[in-house]
Amino acid sequence: MNRTLKRVGPPLLLLAPSLILVGIFVYGLIAVNFGTSTTDIHTAAQTTGQEPSSNVWFKNYFDLLGNEAFQHSLKNLALYTLLFLGGTLLIGFLWAWLLERPIRGESIFRSIYLFPMAVSFIASGVVWRWLLNSGQDQSATGLNRLFQMVGLDFLQNNWWNNVDYGITAIAIPAIWQLSGYVMALFLAGFRGIPEELREAAKMDGTTTWQLYRHVLFPQLSPVALSALIIIGHMSLKSFDLIMSISKPANYQTKVPAIDMYIYKSSFDYANAAAIGSILLVIVAVVVVPYLIRTNRKEK
Repeated sequence: MNRTLKRVGPPLLLLAPSLILVGIFVYGLIAVNFGTSTTDIHTAAQTTGQEPSSNVWFKNYFDLLGNEAFQHSLKNLALYTLLFLGGTLLIGFLWAWLLERPIRGESIFRSIYLFPMAVSFIASGVVWRWLLNSGQDQSATGLNRLFQMVGLDFLQNNWWNNVDYGITAIAIPAIWQLSGYVMALFLAGFRGIPEELREAAKMDGTTTWQLYRHVLFPQLSPVALSALIIIGHMSLKSFDLIMSISKPANYQTKVPAIDMYIYKSSFDYANAAAIGSILLVIVAVVVVPYLIRTNRKEK
């Protein structure tokens, strides 16, 4: 027993500062946020002590989930996440597949594909706001102007200003920005496959397509899952890219993170905290099963 304590003691002392900081500034603040979400602090007056706040339990959550505007934000988030995930995984995988084969100038192509990831969402949002400008005909700019110049006027549209599919336009710059990151993940997966597997498959007489389908692609499933989790949780928390393109926040492109910002700006701390808790639960539903699966594999 004493030997076990001696072994555990020094590592625990080294980790203690980090554990304390995480406990206070992560889990402690999550608890505070949840506590705020169960109060009736909806005005600035209550935050100054002029009016006492009372516990309303889950009333704020029920009100939000029953609110048509918030339901619209959740629908936008679901649509944005599906498009963002599908686009980045598809394009990133195709780029990795092309670069997996030996070609000249591979490092140049790889750098070009990875470059957008180095740009902040705010900076790229400013550029894409111009590219996705809703002006048409004489006032056309960006992509609408390009369509006009090449005689494809029928492709001009309102982009993010469109009530029906405005959020899908926001997914375009998001896909452009993170496809290179997904490509790097898949490319690392391709390069990590032992050469012996390829040689053994070729000796068995498999075609190139059979080699990829039955040997290489199955080896990439852990990489695909990692990419799915990373990109998925990023899309669920999207805020800066959407705000920089459609600021001030439009109804067409609203997602829960923007609703939280609006409530916080109007001193409605209870609803802002409730939305934060809802987003935490949504992200946890995506991430926690992945962490459990990874932990079981390591054991």
